Amino acid sequence: MSAWDREAIDLDGPGFIEFATDQTGQVRFIAVTGWLDCRGIERDGSPGVEFTWDGVDEGDQVSGRGWALLVDDNTLEGHLFFHLGDESSFRAKPFTSADELDEP
Repeated sequence: MSAWDREAIDLDGPGFIEFATDQTGQVRFIAVTGWLDCRGIERDGSPGVEFTWDGVDEGDQVSGRGWALLVDDNTLEGHLFFHLGDESSFRAKPFTSADELDEP
């Protein structure tokens, strides 16, 4: 994420964004946990998703919107916005077994 460093992103466990096949998903980074409402899109010939999200940040209700595009077979690039607040671009790749071993 462009707005925060890796240590901050992984504060409460590995940061992630997950898109399910039923137009839902989840996101976790820093102290934020959110649930997504997703819609498939296509931009410039690339498949992607636009989403709104609702969640908590250290017990406070937060919400926002975002988007992500598939840039190659296993990389997403996108942007996440907090309603009336911060925003950050992000780059995401699937977890690997090595990532799982890194969990505390």
